[in-house]
Amino acid sequence: MKKNSSSRRNFIKKVAVGSAALVTVPTIITAKESSTIRIQSQNKIEFDEKVSANDSIQIAVIGAGGMGTADANTALKIPGVKLIAACDLYDGRLDAAKERWGKDIFTTKDYLEILDRDDIDAVIVGTPDHWHQKISVDAMNKGKHVYCGKPMVHAIEEGYDVIKAQKKNNVVFEVGSQGLSSVGNEKAKELLEDGAIGELNYAEGFWARNSPTGAWQYTIPEDASEDTVDWKRFLKDYKYIPFDPLRFFRWRNYLDYGTGMAGDLFVHLFSSLHFITSSYGPQKIAAMGGSRFWKDGREVPDVLLGMFDYPETKQHPGFDLSLRCNFVDGTSGTTYLRLVGSEGSMNVMWDKVVLRTNEKNEPQDAFLKGKQAEAVSKVPPRKKMLPPRELVYQVEEGYRGAHYDHHVNFYNAIRNGKTVVEDAAFGLRAAAPALACNNSYFDNKFINWDPKDMKLKS
Repeated sequence: MKKNSSSRRNFIKKVAVGSAALVTVPTIITAKESSTIRIQSQNKIEFDEKVSANDSIQIAVIGAGGMGTADANTALKIPGVKLIAACDLYDGRLDAAKERWGKDIFTTKDYLEILDRDDIDAVIVGTPDHWHQKISVDAMNKGKHVYCGKPMVHAIEEGYDVIKAQKKNNVVFEVGSQGLSSVGNEKAKELLEDGAIGELNYAEGFWARNSPTGAWQYTIPEDASEDTVDWKRFLKDYKYIPFDPLRFFRWRNYLDYGTGMAGDLFVHLFSSLHFITSSYGPQKIAAMGGSRFWKDGREVPDVLLGMFDYPETKQHPGFDLSLRCNFVDGTSGTTYLRLVGSEGSMNVMWDKVVLRTNEKNEPQDAFLKGKQAEAVSKVPPRKKMLPPRELVYQVEEGYRGAHYDHHVNFYNAIRNGKTVVEDAAFGLRAAAPALACNNSYFDNKFINWDPKDMKLKS
């Protein structure tokens, strides 16, 4: 889909007339100056603070580790949400759940006991990736609403059963790429549709970490053993091996349970990009990288580069995407998604968007010579008013964050019977190119993907 050349001129007109969103732009500004604009949070997704105590949504968390706990804590900030049960395979986390959420909550190592309870309306699936599909499908078949951690599935082919279960059971299913619901993404989508950067032709994303925890060197509890961990259940369908605390507590490093950098981090960038551009995804995928620093027995790289070709569709022109992830990075935590168009670019963060525009130059005739050229050079063009070259959209103070917004969208959908943006189909379209990135890396080949019909192509 191609936008005509007047797209950005129309956007600049909006700036010039002083629309409500841009009231803080200075009256006089030069092309080199920058302006900060406050983004309003989306009050439409705020719950009514007077939710009846008899109208609560009762939830359980399945997988009460780091992310499962963070999801549960965020959910409990929303009026009318009550956590009544927790499931985990490690005794220490079940003990911590009772200390954190109350001694009266039900705890178990068997998630099926959670699903059999009639008093549970929804579950948070915070398990390692290889359990996402099985637990999500089982939960939906029991009539439970599901908030599932990303990536939605451990392998591409698992996604079809999740989509089928959501449609069959008519429940709310949301994938937990929390940045998707951010005010920053909403503003970026609006700016792109308004033609602020012209025609999109390239995008890039970068995720950097350099701390042990950030690189999945998670702490191993001193009491970790087969006496405190349900090791056989953790392995799922994989061949039994002796208990290995590294594989249980640092599961992201191993292919049987995790999905590497692409599944953990690239999938966030895909989710945001697809929301902003209304894209179904790329058609060709390639990757390279390596284990450069963390010599700890991990099976996945700690530096990964991905290249993705997006076809032209009704929603957007054809463009290319470059993603990078580095767990040995001196910048200590750099993260961004950048969209580049024919007339500008924008860096997208969950609470901020930085819009930069190109200076427009009139085309020049390279063959203009002699007296004509000399005459033209003596007549300088008349100076004109220029819009700001950089606009910084910053969220208002008091913003509760993208994670909160994402959960509110989930619970609003349960209450109001509405849909969520990151449902099972959206989730597979974000997960599939990330998982295909791994396939490209390990198989050393290009991967072809049909983003609309969600199928691998030979």
